Amino acid sequence: MNRTVNIQISGRVQGVYFRRFTKNKAQDLGVKGTVRNREDGRVEIVAQAEVGILEPFIQWCHKGPITARVDQVEITEVESNENVFSSFEIL
Repeated sequence: MNRTVNIQISGRVQGVYFRRFTKNKAQDLGVKGTVRNREDGRVEIVAQAEVGILEPFIQWCHKGPITARVDQVEITEVESNENVFSSFEIL
């Protein structure tokens, strides 16, 4: 069963290739969705995958790439029974 989550990441997460590393990690694990920089300095990820695939991705989001400093991660469930993503893209 697929799960979809919205992940908001705060800290030093812009200008440190966070989106590129996130896309690479998502593709390695088979996670679909999007990642984008927000105007308030956070990175926003919408991720969709099987629960067993999504959990390691969420754990990675708490650390991020070595170039970043993750201070806070907020995860919100997204109600979706559909596979709305066919790949993982940087917006």
